Amino acid sequence: MSTNTSSCCFILGNRVDSLTLAGAVARVDEFIQAGTPHHIVTLNAEIAYRAAGEAQLQAVINRAHMVTADGSGILWAARQLGTPLPERVTGIDLLQALAAAGAGKGWRFYFFGALPGVVEKAAAQLRIGYPGLEVAGLHHGFIGPDAVPYLIKEIRKVKPHILLVGLGAPKQEYFIARHLDELQVPVVMGVGGSFDVLAGVTRRAPAWMQRLNLEWLYRVIREPKRYKRALALPKFMLAVRREARQKRKKESS
Repeated sequence: MSTNTSSCCFILGNRVDSLTLAGAVARVDEFIQAGTPHHIVTLNAEIAYRAAGEAQLQAVINRAHMVTADGSGILWAARQLGTPLPERVTGIDLLQALAAAGAGKGWRFYFFGALPGVVEKAAAQLRIGYPGLEVAGLHHGFIGPDAVPYLIKEIRKVKPHILLVGLGAPKQEYFIARHLDELQVPVVMGVGGSFDVLAGVTRRAPAWMQRLNLEWLYRVIREPKRYKRALALPKFMLAVRREARQKRKKESS
């Protein structure tokens, strides 16, 4: 895969592109016009920390055609490293921005992931919110390896412009990287639990908590079982501080 590294930074070895939400949508438009397969990763602190110790995952991230800053942790890290990013571009915000743009441009979307019933409701809610949005197809995420070839065949048949994969990270990143070329979809993006949020199964943090970059805390309060995942955040911060110190030391020597 080719990547654009002309305006990006690296956090714990992971590439993150310097993009606003509008800039990300514009780049997706370019990908669709090009017609060749492109992989989009929305990177948060938890996955960035995991990828720092998982070479295969980091390679998938760094080969992606676009990597956005999904969360305040990534923005904080970029500032610490002296390479600030313009704004966060979360998976669900980008998904909704693409739906808004796509409804007017005639982009066809395919939804893959989440529980049976949830993905249908998520697609239906998007169609209500963005009249004219074209849903080329959808399939829940609970399928075995034997069913994947049939899913790929179905997706290729309906020829969507954008394939949204909601399998959770990093499973969705590995799935996309493994099948990107055979899917032949111009834009394939992992969206984590966005389908659950759109379907109303999971609530997003209130706007004031989003403004204060406390969405992670809201998720832990709502789902206490996530506390183990939240423990990756302080580890991520310590690792970034170490990297920042090493970078300053190298620059001053």
